[in-house]
Amino acid sequence: MTLDSIPGRFAYDEDHEAFRRTVRSFLAKEGVPHVAEWEEQRLVPKSFWRAAGEVGMLCPTVPQEYGGLGLDFGYNSIVNEEMAYAGVPAGFALQSDIVAGYVEHYGSPEQKAEWLPKMVSGEIVTAIAMTEPGTGSDLQSIRTTAKKDGNHYVIDGSKTYITNGQNADLVLVVAKTDPDAKPAWKGMSIILVEADREGYRRGRKLDKIGQDAADTSELFFADVRVPMTNCLGAEGQGFIQLMSQLPQERLSIAVGVQASAQKAFDETVAFTKDRKAFAGVVFDFQNTRFVLATLKTKLQVGWAHLDWAIKRHLAGELTNEEGAAAKLWHTELQWEVMDACLQLHGGAGYMNEYPIARSWRAARVSRIYGGTSEIMREVIGRKL
Repeated sequence: MTLDSIPGRFAYDEDHEAFRRTVRSFLAKEGVPHVAEWEEQRLVPKSFWRAAGEVGMLCPTVPQEYGGLGLDFGYNSIVNEEMAYAGVPAGFALQSDIVAGYVEHYGSPEQKAEWLPKMVSGEIVTAIAMTEPGTGSDLQSIRTTAKKDGNHYVIDGSKTYITNGQNADLVLVVAKTDPDAKPAWKGMSIILVEADREGYRRGRKLDKIGQDAADTSELFFADVRVPMTNCLGAEGQGFIQLMSQLPQERLSIAVGVQASAQKAFDETVAFTKDRKAFAGVVFDFQNTRFVLATLKTKLQVGWAHLDWAIKRHLAGELTNEEGAAAKLWHTELQWEVMDACLQLHGGAGYMNEYPIARSWRAARVSRIYGGTSEIMREVIGRKL
């Protein structure tokens, strides 16, 4: 089973598809055979990041002057699709689709020269620390501060649910450089914090329902001193920087969940054709065929919409609202597909028996914990 079975795709050209073959071959050799081990260890090793960097899978949009390939976001999307379909849990999308964009767009020449080549090669792993205990997605309510002391910032606070938190060598920390600013967003900045700074501490690697190898952590900052040159872009521009990158960040998530939903469907078709019941196979039951036909139809619609969104983003035309809508629709589709496919596997009683169960748990819990509520606000916030 591969994503080549999806007919009529139009987001990619021949160069994209050649890159896809490289990515798929790498994952089949270096990723898939180790997923069970990584889930048992609850961490993806840094050696896998370096290996991915060697084949050009990390940050392909970074300009060649900084060691990248200088390609378009379609190459990022292919990495995201293939990793989601293969079930390889490394947080490449965070580094390639989000952090690299911030450094490239807002970093000083010195910051870009220092960090982008290492991100491309996999020498370093990066994270962005926004969410705090008790604040959720309300960035204006963050309490982490970066106070000036001479030519340094002194950072105090804590973050949670941070992707790549245990492995991160560099963290982009969203902090208040002016806690008294009105409105609050005008006092927010993004500060680069190296993991070897005194006072920086990794907390727990958080237990999750599903995605056991995903590196999601707490981070703590106690009088962490960094030079003021570690501010990303102009001081006080952090909130604007975060909002300006939303279309790509939302699209990145939509890409991964669509591929994940397709893999669940493909696995379920294969399973129902093999599973014997009542002197036949489950695939032959009328209800099974009705369910699978409905899911297949919605997945076809999903791929068409996803390709439309990717093409618009490559042309620089995808809006914040369209990106939010893509994340909303495709994450809801993932939930629907995962839930229906789990039932065709025999329901919750088989929760730990099949690979689909791990993805289903993650999708379900994300939904319960408000995974789409913030996106609904973005879709309807300014216009429909």
